[in-house]
Amino acid sequence: MVLLYVFGAVALINCIYFLFFSKLAFLKTAEKSSSEKYPVSLIVCAKNEAENLQKNIPLWQQQDYPNFEIILINDASIDETLKVMKGFAENDPRIQIVDVKNNEAFWANKKYALTLGIKRAKNSRLVFTDADCYPASSEWLATMSAKFSDEKQLVLGYGAYEKSPGFLNKMIRFETLMTAVQYFSYAKTGNPYMGVGRNLAYTSNLYYENKGFMSHIKIPSGDDDLFVNEAATSQNVEICVEPEAFTYSFPKKKKKKWLIQKKRHYSTAKLYKPKHRFLLAVYYGCNFLFWLLAPISLLTNFWAFGLGIIIIRIAFQYIIIGNAAKKLKENDLVPLIPFYELFLVFTQLSIFISNKGEKNSRWK
Repeated sequence: MVLLYVFGAVALINCIYFLFFSKLAFLKTAEKSSSEKYPVSLIVCAKNEAENLQKNIPLWQQQDYPNFEIILINDASIDETLKVMKGFAENDPRIQIVDVKNNEAFWANKKYALTLGIKRAKNSRLVFTDADCYPASSEWLATMSAKFSDEKQLVLGYGAYEKSPGFLNKMIRFETLMTAVQYFSYAKTGNPYMGVGRNLAYTSNLYYENKGFMSHIKIPSGDDDLFVNEAATSQNVEICVEPEAFTYSFPKKKKKKWLIQKKRHYSTAKLYKPKHRFLLAVYYGCNFLFWLLAPISLLTNFWAFGLGIIIIRIAFQYIIIGNAAKKLKENDLVPLIPFYELFLVFTQLSIFISNKGEKNSRWK
């Protein structure tokens, strides 16, 4: 019976987190945003991304926005990235190129390259995406930029992945969905903790006030989440979940490459503020315990109570995470949400264990 009490407590904590995530799941229509179109600088850092740039630069150029520049940063590429950039820049005065050379102090460091790009920008409002990301519509830049105001200096967007057949694709998109559900919900409750560089915006004032990336400049990852964790407050953050403002990219096709990517991303979590580390640890820990204890509870003499706890917990999950998934246009993930979570929980556990003692000094 003690085990069922523990199991019930774990499931209760799960449900409390799901209720917390309802901040996104049941978010009403977009809040009033600024209608004034201030000049914006779109900043893209690229390392060996010639093929993606060839496809995506035209989509950035076609944004329906009256006044913007495109800062293309060539981060010491060894392919034809720079050549592609120059080809587009010849016919579009809005495109500015920053050609970064490696140096001993910041070898293969994306933050160093981004710093040079931010310094080159002539506008104070900055929108960021990756070279392999394309906007969902021609309204992406306008919709993201409209979230800025005198108070709101940091905008969190959704960086989605393309749908394709296969279990790995669904797992990657489910992990992306759950990450977004968390950082959007935390932000809506005045406790922002991260964002993704595939779709992120902030002002140069905020960047310089926080001394840029200096506190974590030597860490390969974190130009997005560590900066947001450090610079975001309950007053200066807004979220942007309008579908026309999503960005899309193609996920990894091999599980090994995806795991390497995730290991690099998760390694920055240990540098979050203590309160965020605690809240995230409780969430992931209780998820793990739920799936560990669920089958055990069904083997006891009180299996009916265990089954009831499982049904209630999964019902909460379907209602809230299901609604959040629909809001972020991930409808096809809804039917098997518990199944994807089960696999994700143990995948994350293996990543956290393997990250112990590992170091990575390059972003690519």
